[in-house]
Order: sequence, then C-alpha cells, then structure tokens
Amino acid sequence: MKITRREFEELVRQALNEVPEEFLPYLENLAVEIEDMPSARDCREAEIDDPHWLLGLYHGTPLTEQSVEHPYQWPERISIYQRNIQRVCRTREEIIDQVRTTVLHEIGHHFGLDEDDLEELGYD
Repeated sequence: MKITRREFEELVRQALNEVPEEFLPYLENLAVEIEDMPSARDCREAEIDDPHWLLGLYHGTPLTEQSVEHPYQWPERISIYQRNIQRVCRTREEIIDQVRTTVLHEIGHHFGLDEDDLEELGYD
C-alpha cells in the first residue's frame, strides 16, 4: 500500500497532535523527519542488519540521560521511514495505525523509555 508524501506527512502530524499538552514543552527541540529509507549509518545506530525492518529511529540523548556531561545532540530528531512503513502495511488503516505507533514509539525513546517499556504501553 502506498500513499503520497503529503498524505504521509499529515499522518505524522496527526500522530504528533496526540501527544498530551503537558509533554509538548519537552518536544520543542525535537525535529521529526520523514525519509524514504534508513541509511547504512541509521541501521548501524539501531543495530539492524536489514534496513527494511527499521520503521523509525530516535537520534539523540534521552531526556533521562541528559546532563552537563551528556548534553543533548543538536538537533534531537526522529526519523520516520515512509517506504518501510508502507511495505509492512496492506491498507490505509494499517498505515495510519503504524505511523501513529512508530511516531509515539520514537517519542517514547526521547523520554527515556526502552523497548520493553514501549511494548508494555502497546507501542511496539
């Protein structure tokens, strides 16, 4: 299933709009980028051998680890990989759900949640 970049961007915006207002100040310096596919560097960073399985990636230092010794990387950012999400989805509804899950999953990493925490919350 494929959709246009504009439609995909709108789905990412909708997912971001679901973040509760009290968390928004912590997202001010977080950029969300849409890319077609992850780079080789992104795959190494995520410790993924097959680039087709990476749907999103948080690039930065989680808020729970930021300090004077470990400041955030500028800019903190999230990459969402459109072609990979489209590849694993068969319907528009699945794309909508997967974009939402992926965006919120990567935001969870920004807040210091690990894979187990995110799975417990249903963002796996």
